[in-house]
This record gives sequence, C-alpha cells and structure tokens, in this order.
Amino acid sequence: MTEVKTAGLIFICFSLLYGSVAALNCTSPTPESLFDALEKELFPKKLLRPVKGFSDTLNISIHITVVGILGVDEKAQSLTTFIWQILEWDIEGLSWDEKECGTTRVSVPREKLWVPDVHISEFMDEDKSPKTPYVYLYNTGRVFDDKPVRVVSSCRLEIYTFPFDIQNCSLTFGPHLHRAEDIRMFHGSTAELILAESREVLMTKGEWELADIESAQNSLEITEGSYSEIKFFIILRRRPVLYVVNLLIPSCFLITLDLFSFLLPPQCVDRSAFKMTLILGYTVFLLLMNELLPVTGNTTPLINVLFSVSLALMVASLLETVFITNIQFSSSQYSAVPHWLSVLVLRYLAVVVFLPPKQKSNRITVSLRPPAREPAINPGIISSRDLQIISGDTPPEKTPPEPDQALDELRKLSRDLTAIRLEMDKHFQGSKTTQEWQMVGIVIDRLLFGLYIIFISVSFITIVSIWIWNNSFLD
Repeated sequence: MTEVKTAGLIFICFSLLYGSVAALNCTSPTPESLFDALEKELFPKKLLRPVKGFSDTLNISIHITVVGILGVDEKAQSLTTFIWQILEWDIEGLSWDEKECGTTRVSVPREKLWVPDVHISEFMDEDKSPKTPYVYLYNTGRVFDDKPVRVVSSCRLEIYTFPFDIQNCSLTFGPHLHRAEDIRMFHGSTAELILAESREVLMTKGEWELADIESAQNSLEITEGSYSEIKFFIILRRRPVLYVVNLLIPSCFLITLDLFSFLLPPQCVDRSAFKMTLILGYTVFLLLMNELLPVTGNTTPLINVLFSVSLALMVASLLETVFITNIQFSSSQYSAVPHWLSVLVLRYLAVVVFLPPKQKSNRITVSLRPPAREPAINPGIISSRDLQIISGDTPPEKTPPEPDQALDELRKLSRDLTAIRLEMDKHFQGSKTTQEWQMVGIVIDRLLFGLYIIFISVSFITIVSIWIWNNSFLD
C-alpha cells in the first residue's frame, strides 16, 4: 500500500512538472460532467506551460482582422486601430470523446487556463481594450482565444506626398518573457482568409482606407536569447478628395488669375493693384487652410513647397510689375543700360522668350548747321505788300529770282524740314537709352510669364501623376 501511494505521488509530481494532461472521462454527456473532469485534470495546472517537457516548444498561431482605423496623428506619429486578435494553441495530452461528453467545444473562463503573454511591441498607450472573460476549448485540446484589441501604436509617417500619401505601419506580436525555444509564433491556417476579409470589414468613409495587409515571421536576437515574432504590415492610403477640393483647386485658381494678369499692359497702374489684391487673398487663404496641413518636424510635404513657390512667384511678379512700371514712366531719367545687362537680356534672353531685338535703321540724318533763326515780325509794322495780301489784292508779278537766290531758299527750307523731323522723331520714338530700358522691361515681363506657365504645367502634371499612381496602387 505504501508503494502504491509512493508511485501515485511520483506520477502526480511528474505530471505537474511536465504539464501532462490525460484524456478526460465524462460520466455523462452533460456540461456538469465535463466541467468536473476539467476541474480535476486541467484547471489545477493553469500555472504551467501546456507541454510535456521544458525543452518542448509551444506553437502559437495568430491572425488578425482590422475592424477600423480610428485615427492617425501626424504630430505624435501614432496610429490608432481596432483589431480582432485570434490566438490558437494546443494543450498536449488533453482530449475527450464527443459522444461521451456531449460536445466538441466548450467556453471556459480565461483565468482557468494558461494564456500566452503575447503583446504588441509598438504599443504606446494604456490598454483600453474591452475585456473578454472566456475562451473556447475544443475536444482535441485546441484553445481558441478570440478578443478585440484597441491598439495605439507608434508609426513613422511619411507625409512628403501629402495628400496622396500611403503609410506602412507595423504591428509586431511576440511573447513578453518566453523565448523562441519556449514559444514559437506562426501564421494560422486561416490567416490568408482573415487577411482577405479585412478589406470588406473596413468599409468606412473616413480619411483613411485600408489598402493591404502583409505579414512576415521574424526572430528578435538579443543578448538574453532569441524571441519569435510575427510582424503585420498595415498599409493605409489617404483619401485626398477633401484636400484637393479645399487646398489644391483654390490655389490653382488664384495662380491662374495671377498668370492672366500678365495680359494687362505693363504701364497700367491697375496691374500692380490687381496683383497686390491676389497676394493678400492668397495669404488669407493659406492662413485659413493651415489647419488642414499636417504638422510634423520630420519632413516637409510637397504641397507646402507648392504653396511656398506659388506665393514666391506672386511676389516676384508684383516686384517685376513695379520695376516695369517704373521703367515705363521714369526711363528717360536713367543712365545708359550696362553693357553686360544689355547683352544678357536683349541678346540672349530676348531670343529665349521669342522676342528678337529690333533691327536698327541704316538711315542717318545729318544736320550741317543748326537752322538759322528767322527775323521776328513786328506786328505793329505792316508793309503795303502785306496789306495787299490781307485785302486779297494780287500784288504785281515780279521777275523770277536769280538762281543763287532760289538755291538759298531751298537750303533754308531743307534746314527747316530737317529740324521738324528731328523733333518729331525725338517726341515719338524717345531716346536710345529709354528704348533700351523699356525693351529690358518687356523681355523680363515675358520671361516671368513663361516661367509661370512652365511652373503651373509641371505642378499640374506632377499632382495628376501622383494621384493616378496613388489610386492604382494595389488595385
């Protein structure tokens, strides 16, 4: 009798040491009978890892379903998601007969079983997930732990292509204490099905949409040992319609208005006033829409560069308009155009903007001597000949003048006509310096107009290309 007791004690100690569980025997196919058997064979060993030996590895299957994206914080670099986590593992040696016990599975309190210490490495907030007190236990010894988890995880957000950005955030599941030789994480048999269904679960109308979920098995190597991990990559895509309607389209409208303002005459004062009004409106627009832009210190979004360059071009066009207006009204007071500026602008840039310089005229006007002053007529003294002309009487014909006298009259008339033509040329054409300065202003005005067209075209093509690529990603 003593030997039997000793043998029984040795068997119990051996069973507790290695976590071995025998097949359950139910007295009747009722829940009470099954729970009595579990209370006797399984529940007392909840502190032990359910394997036969210390060197045995427990395989844990994990798969997740993304229920919803609750929020993305660009400033805090965090992602808030609501997922459904499913863990499965086997209790070695545990089984029961379906006919004998009356069921193939039963729900048991979580605290009655050994549960793996699986956690998320990127978790960065208090766990506010709803608690699920029960797990499923199958007659094959399979444990099915299904619970919802609210995850606030760290995620490095790349917002360079905002609002057409695609984010790749990871969730790493692994044991907190047990090493790889104790627990090994791997994908469950239904992992592919669950991941495929994630697209259908997340049918929300928020800012973000789920593009894809990828997974990879990983091993964390540290000085204390190796730890088995499963890493899920949650790929999110931002819906850009809100930002396109509220940011990009109004900005493009204002830039287009500033572009067409170049069609106004440069000498028109209203052109400067119109451009100043546009700059003021664009500044107010940026201040009002600043809340829609992401705030982070890692990188500058491409859309911010677009707005900055647009504002810079508006200011540059206003300064250029002021410069040209000043040339139009004050060029006569300037000194000659510097040679390097004349060569750069009038010879090279003028060709670039399809405005070749005007050909100089080969005709040269030479004045032999300044025109002689005509003697002033004293209105108080009128000769008899003048009285005859005024009264309409025809004076008596005189003999033709001598040839020398006629030649002098022609020379006098030529000098008078030359002086009149010089004055007319100076009045209508201006001086050479004034013409060069005005030509410099016209070339610069057209050059900035061309740069505006190039910038708007490149920006539009870039935005459309990013949008098309974003919408075709993983479709």
